[in-house]
Amino acid sequence: MSHLNTLILRSLEGRAAAHRAMAKAALFADSSARTRLNRYNHHQNQAKALDARLAAAKRQEVQA
Repeated sequence: MSHLNTLILRSLEGRAAAHRAMAKAALFADSSARTRLNRYNHHQNQAKALDARLAAAKRQEVQA
C-alpha cells in the first residue's frame, strides 16, 4: 500500500509544479493584463490546493 501512496504523492507534487509553471507562463501570454492575471491566480490557487492535499496526505501517512 505504501507504493500506491508514494505514487499519489508524486502525482500531487507533479501536478502542483505543473500549475506553478502554467501560472508563470500565463504572465507572459499574449492576452490582456486582466486575462493574464486571472489565469495566473487560477493556476496559483490550484497549486496551493494541491499542496494542501499533499500535506494532508503526508500527515495521514505518518499517523498510519
